[in-house]
Amino acid sequence: MEKRLTKEVHIGNRVIGGANPVLIQSMTNTKTEDAASTVAQIQKLTKAGCDIIRCAVPTMEAAKALTEIKKQIEIPLVADIHFDYKLAIAAMEHGADKIRINPGNIGSTDRVKAVVDVAKERNIPIRVGVNSGSLEKPLVEKYDGVTAEGIVESALDKVKIIEDMGYDNLVISIKSSDVMMCVKAHELIADKTNHPLHVGITEAGTIISGNIKSSIGLGLILSQGIGDTIRVSLTGDPVEEIKSAKLILRTLGLRKGGIEVVSCPTCGRTQIDLIGLANKVETMAAEYPLDIKVAVMGCAVNGPGEAKEADLGVAGGIGEGLIIKKGEIYKKVPEDQLLDALRYELENWRN
Repeated sequence: MEKRLTKEVHIGNRVIGGANPVLIQSMTNTKTEDAASTVAQIQKLTKAGCDIIRCAVPTMEAAKALTEIKKQIEIPLVADIHFDYKLAIAAMEHGADKIRINPGNIGSTDRVKAVVDVAKERNIPIRVGVNSGSLEKPLVEKYDGVTAEGIVESALDKVKIIEDMGYDNLVISIKSSDVMMCVKAHELIADKTNHPLHVGITEAGTIISGNIKSSIGLGLILSQGIGDTIRVSLTGDPVEEIKSAKLILRTLGLRKGGIEVVSCPTCGRTQIDLIGLANKVETMAAEYPLDIKVAVMGCAVNGPGEAKEADLGVAGGIGEGLIIKKGEIYKKVPEDQLLDALRYELENWRN
């Protein structure tokens, strides 16, 4: 697919837009005021593959905590601000690499300008965010309900407010929990701006429903070359968001690296605990920065053939399994030793 080229925006030590890779974001769910817990979660997310992290800043104490948090993390920090313009200014003063605001709920034009002036002085990008759930009443009435067109008009209106203040170091985010509305909104706005787009399906839901909605929505948007950074919004451990985002990007061919684990759905022929093994292999595989495919197959019907197509695989038998490496049967291993045998192969992998 051909990526739509947008303007480059520097966020700390990362760059989005232009021909740069699509970067993965997440958001902490700790109390930002608790710097130690927030840092611990950010470090865990960084290890999982998070490129940019966002923290809620609902209080002045949270804004001040950013100073200590920044000292201990490696990835750019985005401050999420609502309602209080003073918090946006304080967040930038305490080290935020980017701020997320909705000019519509920050208050008067003077207050928005006060935020923009500090951002301009420090060259800190602003993410202008609009969600379908907070669409202004006049636009709801204009379009006879919440629509993609209304979301886009709202976002562009807010972007213009900041551009008219002489600042264009911006990222746009337009989100909806309605997947197809979100897709249409991104298709519309992509032709109307060159600002980079932060893409996601907001309030997507729990691990199962959220992953399905995010995969469909992000897949449709990204496959058109639209989008410069993404967040998979899930109700759960934010590490799951990173796992899902990485898989979505790899599936679309937008990111390489990381082990791809494939496994069969199991059937009555399966003679080993394949479900348990596959889950353990997937968790284990995340620890290794290898660009290979690992197959976990349950029986002798399709198992050997599928495993041979992968770089490394296991084909289950009766209480045992074959380890298949680079298309060749390598050895037979008892079921309780299969995970350790695969780990050994990953630790000693040579292309």
